[in-house]
Amino acid sequence: MRTAKIVRNTTETKIHIEVNLDGTGIYDVSTGIGFLDHMVEQFSRHSLIDVVMNVDGDLHIDQHHTTEDSAIALGQALSEAMGDKAGIGRYGSVYSPMDETLARVALDISGRPYLVWRAGFSQDRLGEWDTELIEHWFHSVAQAAGITLHIELIHGQNNHHICESIYKGFARAMRQAVELDPRKGGAVPSTKGQLGG
Repeated sequence: MRTAKIVRNTTETKIHIEVNLDGTGIYDVSTGIGFLDHMVEQFSRHSLIDVVMNVDGDLHIDQHHTTEDSAIALGQALSEAMGDKAGIGRYGSVYSPMDETLARVALDISGRPYLVWRAGFSQDRLGEWDTELIEHWFHSVAQAAGITLHIELIHGQNNHHICESIYKGFARAMRQAVELDPRKGGAVPSTKGQLGG
């Protein structure tokens, strides 16, 4: 079983996360930020990665610590669950439509974290979530998981659709990338024999 559990406690947040890469998209998510919960649930459902995410953060200050730390812990859990990454597809790329919105997400589980973000929002908030934190969430996940991640909004007007399209695209790309390919015979998908560095 490719699973991991992360417990991350600081003075700003207390986080418990579990993932199962070979799951069915079952989730139990509670961050205290409703729209973030909704997006992590979308990630779980469409990646088929089971996710438990419970966060108790200092929301009386603002949403930054909860957003950032939940992403770091999720990225750490994904990385730990992948282990040495033997046999994985490594790459994933998806065009993700939602009504008038179209986003493109491409990623490489390279061990070399990087985010290219070409998207934006015309509203300051989605529900109560500050939209400037969405890019930061993806940056934090990519850094912690060792993912090269490209996110591009091709077209979109409705801010909810834009965000959801991006999260679903990320989920489907991750599903491709972490899936085991039996033709690889358990080999690490790199001519170097390892990923990263």
